[in-house]
Order: sequence, then C-alpha cells, then structure tokens
Amino acid sequence: MSLNIPNARFCINRKIAPSLTLPQFFNLVSQLGIHNVELRNDMPSGRVTDDLSGDDVRALARESGIRIVTINALYPFNQLNEEVLQRARQLLSDAQAVGAESLVLCPLNDGTPISAADTVAALKTLAPLFADAGIQGLVEPLGFPQSSLRSATQAQTLIHEAGVPFRLLIDTFHHHLFEDAEKTFEQEIDIGQIGLVHLSGVTDPRPVSQLTDEERIMLSADDRLHSKQQVERLEKMGYSGLYAFEPFSSVMNSWQEADITREIRDSIRLLNHSA
Repeated sequence: MSLNIPNARFCINRKIAPSLTLPQFFNLVSQLGIHNVELRNDMPSGRVTDDLSGDDVRALARESGIRIVTINALYPFNQLNEEVLQRARQLLSDAQAVGAESLVLCPLNDGTPISAADTVAALKTLAPLFADAGIQGLVEPLGFPQSSLRSATQAQTLIHEAGVPFRLLIDTFHHHLFEDAEKTFEQEIDIGQIGLVHLSGVTDPRPVSQLTDEERIMLSADDRLHSKQQVERLEKMGYSGLYAFEPFSSVMNSWQEADITREIRDSIRLLNHSA
C-alpha cells in the first residue's frame, strides 16, 4: 500500500530531543516543515516548560508556527488519590498556560491490578476537571505485561461506560506488546474515537514480553512492531488524524539536531514509500 501522509499530519514528541532547549526544539520541528509537537513532564528539567513560563512557551510556539497538541502525561490516572488529582490540576494548568490542546492519561504500570469499575470511576472524576480547563483527555493503554490497562478496545469500552468525552491514544509499541490486541482491534475499534497515534520502532531481538521503553527507536525496514503496517491499516480504516513520533531510547541523549532531523525524515520517507 502506497501512503502519502503530508507533513501536516505528523507530530514530534519532545522525547526525541532530550538535549535540545524548547526554542531549539520548536525551531527544528518548524525547519522540517512540521508544525505539531507534544510536550512532556518527564524531561531532564522535570517541568513541562523547563525554566520558561507558560506565556514564554506560548509566545515561542506562536512565533515558530507550532501547535502544541498534547502534554504527556498524567500518571497513574486510574489510581486516583489526592496526589494524582493535584498532579492532574497542575498539568491541566500547564496545558492552559502553553496553549496545549490535550493531556495524555496513562494507567498504573507496576503490576497492581486496577478494576474496570475503578478505572471508570477515575474517568468520571477527571472529566469535569478537563472540561473546566477546556482540555481534551487522551487515554493511552500501555501494553506492558504489568500494565493495569493494556487493551485499546477495553479502554474504548471503559470511556463509553464512563460517559466521558475522552478519546483514545493508540501507540504502535504498546499495541504490539499486548498479545491479544489483534483479535478484536479491526472489528471493534471505533476509528473516530482515536485522537492521536504514537509511532516508534524496535529492532532489538529479545522476546516481546521483555521489551521496554529503552528499545524504542525510530522506524526502520526491519521494525519488529510493524508500525508501518499498523499505519497502513489505520489509514485503510479511515483514520485521518495525527501521527506523533515518540522514541524513548537513551541513545537519543547523544543525538544532535542533524541526527534528529535525519531520523525524522527517514521515518517519514519509510512510511510513505511503497515497498
């Protein structure tokens, strides 16, 4: 299948550029002809905005022609206590300050089971906070064996049961890690419910159950996640939203601007090349 996904549908997660300041990151993305980014609360500075104010980041984005699509991430959204609620309020405030459209919600990922009822209750509790802030919630299932919410179709069901306007975030890495993902995805997923797709690649040969974020790099022809094939299927099913590159490996700590630029261009070329 030959794809022709335009730059307007690509997004760059800041995780790819740990060595760059926010101004450098915005400039690099803009120079690539891409204008969508994801910011994070787990960068070296420990803050979404580093040492800048929200107004500074909003102004930088405007000057660079950058749209801040999301902040990653509220964790663990489905183990709600006062600490997590306070974190949610702070991240929603950060999102408002920088002009971000969405906040990603990730489930508990330490082996502790969280019931469907508790997850639904958490979604119901969080939804009014998001509504008051004018921020979209994106629920991202994590495919790790120890995750409390591994399935995209289950996440979709729980969002529906909660009656909240949150949407799904599909990650090609986490989709591949969940061994039952393929059984129901194409038949049961509501493509209109997907708000964003995260892309990365893996070439490490270890068993799937042993893969971690450290093995996540950019796309390649021998990608074990089959991210390109996942994108082709999403396109065939009618998905028309954004694809955000989100590699995690520590190899990126040494990447300079030229390395980041090359890797993004190569991944886009691979996706759009009919092989």
